[in-house]
Amino acid sequence: MTKIEPEQSSLSRKNSYNNQFLFDPPVSLTPSKAKKKRVREKRLTFFTATSVALLGAIIGASVGSGAGVVAFNYLSRPAAIVVNDLENVNWATAASATAAPAVVTIRVAGDSQGGNGSGVVLSADGYILTNAHVVSINGTTENVRLSVRTNDGGVFSAKLVGADPTNDLAVVKIEPTKPLTPIVFTNSSMVNVGDQVVAIGAPLGLEATVTRGIVSALNRTIQVASSESPDQSSLEFWSGDAGRPINLSVIQTDAAINPGNSGGALVNDKGELIGVNVAIANAGSFGQAGNIGVGFAIPANVAQRIANEIMTTGEVSHGLLGALVSDAMSSEDGTGFSIGVTVVELTPEGAAKKAGILAGDVITTINGKAVTTASELTAAVRQEPAGAKVKIELIRDDVKMTFDVVLQEANQ
Repeated sequence: MTKIEPEQSSLSRKNSYNNQFLFDPPVSLTPSKAKKKRVREKRLTFFTATSVALLGAIIGASVGSGAGVVAFNYLSRPAAIVVNDLENVNWATAASATAAPAVVTIRVAGDSQGGNGSGVVLSADGYILTNAHVVSINGTTENVRLSVRTNDGGVFSAKLVGADPTNDLAVVKIEPTKPLTPIVFTNSSMVNVGDQVVAIGAPLGLEATVTRGIVSALNRTIQVASSESPDQSSLEFWSGDAGRPINLSVIQTDAAINPGNSGGALVNDKGELIGVNVAIANAGSFGQAGNIGVGFAIPANVAQRIANEIMTTGEVSHGLLGALVSDAMSSEDGTGFSIGVTVVELTPEGAAKKAGILAGDVITTINGKAVTTASELTAAVRQEPAGAKVKIELIRDDVKMTFDVVLQEANQ
């Protein structure tokens, strides 16, 4: 069972959303709201992390409430990448020093709640990329006050330019007194498993924190709470009662990521952005909150495309396949592994139907990437803009077939 907690706050979601339309999921497909008896078991929890309430709970549970207060007084101080011995700089130091000037800390405040996250500088004149959940409180960006502290200690009020809850990304704008240092994007499609990486952000409010690791996996799909969910402070498992889950195709890393890292940078050994940190997995419901070496980042190519659209138009385009799909299981009783995605129903005049895809087809890849679950296919389609041509491979009556599909617009 999977619990998902968003970073700005903490809403949990059950990872069992198998039957999905590749557009906004209809109410009829929402899992049953009937309450089930809780079973004590070890759980894997995804959560992003910036909530003040969550931070207090983590620190308080670990070392007592008094330490939590002391920590917050300390966390308010700016930090910097310190290099004392230039003759013994390793790759992690060099990458961190290169990228750190482009990483900022973001504070968000509402009438009664607040939190912090991280962001990466997109332009010298003050555009900054972060997660949508970082700039949301209780499922909305209305009446939310934002401020940004840059790497050199400058503090500026910020305004929201636009947000994309579907991919959990947002752009904010500040008016800096001097040019900022933009992050350098790299082609995330060229990243390899095993590549060395550094995560930079403000975990638990500790600004300019650097952690190192490797790329653990690529094309991983996770479900996290939508930033549009009305209650993001609950640590209960998602049961379909609050909002909806979103599916993200992400880079997995073992670089330590904790509450407050959301929206920060995951960079390669040259200090170039390969992903925007978004979530971590957590073993245990409450007792083991924090990093366990399983973190996730939105690929840089996706983040850059969405950021450019927000800065240009204030909106984001999402691809639409137009098919109701479900997991194809390796055994008839449903106890096996999911081995593909079965097309259950097609939307009239939808992209899939126009391309020649039929109900009963089992989709196995999209753009050369394997898809074994409905969530993976949904995430892959939603990362593409409307009008994008995707190559879909499928099996029909034991025969492999390939189709070029031009995606439609999901937002219409």
